[in-house]
Amino acid sequence: MARTAFVGLGVMGYPMAGHLARHGHEVKVFNRTPAKAEAWVAQYGGTLAHSPREAAREAEIVFCMVGDDPDVRAVVYGADGILAGMAPGAILVDHTTASADLARELFAACKAQGKHFIDAPVSGGQSGAVNGILTIMCGGEEEAFARAEPVMRAYGRQITLIGGPGAGQLTKMVNQICIAGLVQALAEAINFAIKAGLDTDKVLATISKGAAQSWQMENRWKTMVEGKFDFGFAVDWMRKDLRIAMEEARRNGAPLPVTALVDQFYRLVQMKGGGRWDTSSLIQNLRDG
Repeated sequence: MARTAFVGLGVMGYPMAGHLARHGHEVKVFNRTPAKAEAWVAQYGGTLAHSPREAAREAEIVFCMVGDDPDVRAVVYGADGILAGMAPGAILVDHTTASADLARELFAACKAQGKHFIDAPVSGGQSGAVNGILTIMCGGEEEAFARAEPVMRAYGRQITLIGGPGAGQLTKMVNQICIAGLVQALAEAINFAIKAGLDTDKVLATISKGAAQSWQMENRWKTMVEGKFDFGFAVDWMRKDLRIAMEEARRNGAPLPVTALVDQFYRLVQMKGGGRWDTSSLIQNLRDG
């Protein structure tokens, strides 16, 4: 069992840290909203820390999952940051979906202090975190990954070292590019079926067993038909992820015309007040006309 810390107890981090505790790992937690950390300790045990530095002290592996590049820097750097508390040889695993540039920056900062870094964004959404079946895409060095991977199995079903620093974040960008186009296509298909007067239950149950099948179709078509979006991965976070992907694409020269278009469709959802709706809410644009 490992001595671990978990910094960031949002809708994903909270259950992920819980799985670590359930698997017998020592867990020390920090959250910028203290009440969340207090509730976690009351539910799972473990230790409450009052700063990222305190959380990281004595931890063999420090897990982090916050919002965006500035949030990661805020909890990693500084006198009260994770790096200040980590011992030489310890590993920082960042599950935040952030930029590849930040991953490379943090890798270098850790290496300069004799510490290790793995960028490890996840896919599977809130349900994947709650059920402990996340896909984890990693970038970093083999030695650190070999130490961290068995611990990440507490909440990860598929855990892969893709390549060097930043490779995990780049892979997450590929993931989000795929999802954006899929959700828009699914929204258009469902809306088409409704307009055509078809029995959507029969239509989707049928085509979900053929070549059109996808995770989004299997898990979201019913709630899309019902107009229920108060769960899952929020539109605000998807737009953040797509921004990161499009910024990277501008640097590497990869055209993303569909991604850019779907990003604007998500902007329309935000304008309707749906920033916290699930990403499947793209169908609302079609229903509203």
